[in-house]
Amino acid sequence: MTEMVKIVSPVDGRIYAQRETAGGAEINAAVSKARFAQLAWDEVTVAQRAEFITGFVDALLAMNDEIVPELAWQMGRPIRFGGEQRGVEERARHMISIAEAALAPQEITGKPDFLRRIAREPLGTVLVIAPWNYPFLTAINSIVPGLMAGNAVVLKHATQTLLVGERFAEAARRAGLPDGLFQNLVLGHADTEKLIASGQIDHVNFTGSVEGGRRIERAAAGTFATLGLELGGKDPAYVRADAKVDYAVENLVDGSFFNSGQSCCGVERIYVHADVYDRFVAGFVENARGWTLGNPLDPDTIIGPMARAGFADLVRGQTTEALRKGAKAHLDTRHSLDEEGSPYLAPEVLTNVNHQMAVMREESFGPIVGIMKVADDNEAVTLMNDSPYGLTASIWTDDLDAAARIGARVETGTVFANRCDYLDPALVWTGVKDTGKGGALSEIGYDNLTQPKSYHLRIV
Repeated sequence: MTEMVKIVSPVDGRIYAQRETAGGAEINAAVSKARFAQLAWDEVTVAQRAEFITGFVDALLAMNDEIVPELAWQMGRPIRFGGEQRGVEERARHMISIAEAALAPQEITGKPDFLRRIAREPLGTVLVIAPWNYPFLTAINSIVPGLMAGNAVVLKHATQTLLVGERFAEAARRAGLPDGLFQNLVLGHADTEKLIASGQIDHVNFTGSVEGGRRIERAAAGTFATLGLELGGKDPAYVRADAKVDYAVENLVDGSFFNSGQSCCGVERIYVHADVYDRFVAGFVENARGWTLGNPLDPDTIIGPMARAGFADLVRGQTTEALRKGAKAHLDTRHSLDEEGSPYLAPEVLTNVNHQMAVMREESFGPIVGIMKVADDNEAVTLMNDSPYGLTASIWTDDLDAAARIGARVETGTVFANRCDYLDPALVWTGVKDTGKGGALSEIGYDNLTQPKSYHLRIV
């Protein structure tokens, strides 16, 4: 059954766009078309695919001037940041550049009477279920390598950023991708789960909530489709006594509040060695005062509204609970629009926090951060691991050997030293615990989008 889905803009609460969901016949036709197109695409060389996909990326980047204000209207990111063009280009071009080597057969030597190799074959049809917070970056992680590996791709984008799917589809059209190879479908939750359960999808890549990941696992049960799941996060940072404090302050404020804190690997909790704690907090609070809230269409705005009012109210609830339990709030940056039921939420810094407070244990996904004093590395590691999530963790220190030693003890997918909130496409993007499973980007990303096939050929 079709329904009308609407983008309610966080800018002013009005309906920015609306689309009708695809019906059962349309969904089946689209998937059948994708599977047929994939058979021919599998015969295309990797070098030829690279030409098509480069054109696809070029076409997408060419739309950036239109995309930037469109994103502001859809999910609230200020136009001053220029959209996601830089990251999209870096990730896409890297994955295109390594495809030939990553997908090449591995020759196994050592037996003179045999030819042995391991080839990588496409899985078939990949379903990408993309979120609203970084709607181009998260989708490109799977779309480009999925196509480069020889798969067909079906994109189901979040309702809040429906127009992003249309931009991808237009880029595919302009690049001349084979008809049906890439398709954008507007789907409701029930139809998405039904499609996954149908057995017509060979791999699902989902970025979203833990509960969403569980629903996808249930839908895929028995189909033997492979899954890539990037779910919740509560990413920590640890500032050691030997850190360059001013540098850590500047970068961690950005890592905490950029995109209104709605970043998969945004910093949500900070642990600071007692020797530099007071200096760090003073600098952090002073720097954070410059992150002012406003209309995202104003070029001077640094923090725009959160994508939905409910998301902002969740953070308000965490703040209220923390203050009731003894936390101290440091910012007085309230805005006329920052009130209960509004998506506009000013940033906040909390101290005197502990792990009995939701703000230090549960995902916030908003412009709020708690800062705790710790005595040493051991206490920091214990607190960093006291979370059901594990996407990234950052360590701020002049001693990279120490950072590596500490990082080896932290339960996380990526260890940063002296940086945060960044995704390097040459490294696998993965998580542990309730953050999910699988891995995107790097050569390992190609492993997860292909099926190994062994050749054992005897010479007679």
